[in-house]
Amino acid sequence: MLTRRTLLAAAALLPMLAAGAPALADDAPLPVVASFSILGDIAREIGGDHVAVKTLVGPNGDAHVYEPTPADAKAVGAAKVLIVNGLDFESWLPRLTKSSGFKGMEVVASNGIAPRRFAADDDDGHHHDHDHDHDHDDAAQKATGAKQAHAEADDDHDEGHDHHHHHGDIDPHAWQDLANGVIYARNIAAALEKADPANGETYRRNAEAYVSTLQALDARLKKQFAAIPEAERRVVTSHDAFGYFGRAYGISFIAPVGMSTEAEPSAADIARIIDQIKRDNIRAVFVENITNTRLIDQIVRETGAKVGGNLYSDALSDEDGPAPTYVKMFEYNASELLKALPGS
Repeated sequence: MLTRRTLLAAAALLPMLAAGAPALADDAPLPVVASFSILGDIAREIGGDHVAVKTLVGPNGDAHVYEPTPADAKAVGAAKVLIVNGLDFESWLPRLTKSSGFKGMEVVASNGIAPRRFAADDDDGHHHDHDHDHDHDDAAQKATGAKQAHAEADDDHDEGHDHHHHHGDIDPHAWQDLANGVIYARNIAAALEKADPANGETYRRNAEAYVSTLQALDARLKKQFAAIPEAERRVVTSHDAFGYFGRAYGISFIAPVGMSTEAEPSAADIARIIDQIKRDNIRAVFVENITNTRLIDQIVRETGAKVGGNLYSDALSDEDGPAPTYVKMFEYNASELLKALPGS
């Protein structure tokens, strides 16, 4: 039988237990959701054990055509931090965020990069990047923000209809330049620190170590690709996802498909690329891990070119693959390109 003294002692413990509850909760990892695998990996590298990262579009997944699940809505609703690429890459995300009841902090990892516009084709079928001054870059960022702000209204208008994911003329694949990867890392670190200031010093320290790794790899790749004659630095890929990579490392990427894997090239587009491969004797032909090989197979049949293998563009590989992290993805892609390019 409980005595009066026992009951009083138990009652005295209640305030202590209540006071201890928040401390236990504070020790739990920060719930973070990343829109796709590359952002998820960067968040894990910086957050370490202090974050629990859920990735919506996983390894080898195609964010261009992704359809969110109820489990995704639940994860987003419970997240304290939501990490997105921006630049209109995740056109399906505003509706998911709205339906999930998300109340946390959203960080756009690409904030601060100089957006690349998709290349125009000249009569010879060559793709040209158009560099912009800061005013144009600012305008592009503002245009992107406006489109993102209206995405939710567009989604509501289109509800019940088939959805096609378009990004306008701004290339969203900014992570394909390691200098931009540095900006991504610092944006993510700043968001984690703001959401979880108690572990801010750890996030800052991890971010600077990670940035050093990215910068060293960037410098090495620039040196390696610069050693190849410029005329030999031409590559055919299955969709236009490597424009930032090409601009950073001096490589011309030619793709039969535009920025989205949903795009369907015309017969004239394919014929033009086939003619260019034959005319310029382009030998480096690659398929990406997120795309169907049908178009590349046709190009190979008609040109005799050899496929150099897979490149990882919009998604990492799984743990058993060659590109399970952002750093390893860059190392693997560069290695495959260097092996395939003449003169390397």
